Amino acid sequence: MITVTEATATAGALKRLSDEGVSIWLDDLSRRRIESGNLAELVATRHVVGVTTNPSIFQAAIGSGEGYEEQLADLATRGVTVDEAVRMMTTADVRAAADVLRPVHEATGGRDGRVSIEVDPRLAHDTRATIAEAKQLAWLVDRPNVMIKIPATKAGLPAITEVIGLGISVNVTLIFSLERYREVMDAYLAGLEKAAKNGLDLSTIHSVASFFVSRVDSEIDKRLTVLGTEKALALKGRAALANARLAYQAYEEVFGGERWTSLGGARANRQRPLWASTGVKDPSYKDTLYVDDLVAPGTVNTMPEATLNATADHGEITGDTVTGGYAQARADLAAVEALGISYDEVVRQLEDEGVAKFEAAWQELLDAVTKSLNSKGVDAE
Repeated sequence: MITVTEATATAGALKRLSDEGVSIWLDDLSRRRIESGNLAELVATRHVVGVTTNPSIFQAAIGSGEGYEEQLADLATRGVTVDEAVRMMTTADVRAAADVLRPVHEATGGRDGRVSIEVDPRLAHDTRATIAEAKQLAWLVDRPNVMIKIPATKAGLPAITEVIGLGISVNVTLIFSLERYREVMDAYLAGLEKAAKNGLDLSTIHSVASFFVSRVDSEIDKRLTVLGTEKALALKGRAALANARLAYQAYEEVFGGERWTSLGGARANRQRPLWASTGVKDPSYKDTLYVDDLVAPGTVNTMPEATLNATADHGEITGDTVTGGYAQARADLAAVEALGISYDEVVRQLEDEGVAKFEAAWQELLDAVTKSLNSKGVDAE
């Protein structure tokens, strides 16, 4: 447990980050974290105002079995399928986390206090099934502060528009490229326009666009290392920040344009950029790199707990570290391209790998739950 003294001593950087207009969301969830009071404690002492989940997070939480034994036994007794069992457990956790964060949701007018849950990753390339799954998840969780995560695949884009048009708040995930990010923003605006035609109150619809950071450096750094030249090695650790900063420039352009003006006048909410994958993969980099260097107003930074703790301990929050760096960001990505590393190839690969990783994690979760249900004497179909 974090003591009051420790919270006071370590919350400085997190408070400064929050004061700069960055919403701090926790990139993790488990039943133990909720039931132990840890999530409420992080909200109270570490400026956490939201939670994100993904298939990998649920695989780690439910796969351990801790805290899920009683529900698993009940589900086995009922003879449910493994898919239904997983959905009942994951939505229960999201519902409970949403209740913990409900006061934040109310205090911020719905801007924060959000908990995200992802559609089945196996549906990433099926628009109609994604829409149906999003509607079902929103119904199952049944909380005003839930966000349904939809991947930014080509098939995901029209699903985003349709789901937003139904008045369901959406967290768009697995965004790696600037081109795809612009398509995501366009899909969101189209959804708001559809919602307006449906007579919905636009002020109740919220969205974030999860732009992935560290995986860009991991892939491009690997290619720079293979080249091995002084020029190539000097570019390591710069592509991800450059990519994210140019994404924020695109956000400023879209939400400062004419199309947005009419929607904003109808009390619509901007789709905030969310920095995802902010845990540093390369141990030679500062562990708060993707927090300290991505400070900009109106953004969300979703952090694994290790990054949250590192930021509280030694984060260096010095104000806006994004909007003044667009020219350098363009130069850094151009320099990478000049060395023969294709930006388009890298981001396409990362999207494919991202979907595949979540599919694999989901399958591992299904396998673990199948084993648990079978051990209780019920065949999970």
